[in-house]
Amino acid sequence: MRTGHPEKGDDLCKPLQQIFDFLGYQWAPILANFVHIIIVILGLFGTIQYRPRYITGYAVWLVLWVTWNVFVICFYLEAGDLSKVIYL
Repeated sequence: MRTGHPEKGDDLCKPLQQIFDFLGYQWAPILANFVHIIIVILGLFGTIQYRPRYITGYAVWLVLWVTWNVFVICFYLEAGDLSKVIYL
């Protein structure tokens, strides 16, 4: 039976919903940048402490990150077949 009082989960869900609604489609790039910063920190830590697993993980992430950014740049500049306009 609801008494008009919000549930405990609603206290957390409402602000999160407002944040994600405000950010719209920007939440994915923000999350990706956050993950990138964390992995860079781990990569630096791995380099300083010489932890091969961290260095390898950072190297793989760096290749993926650079590849994604090159794709986004080429898509934005409409390089090659990455044109946003479809000719029928």
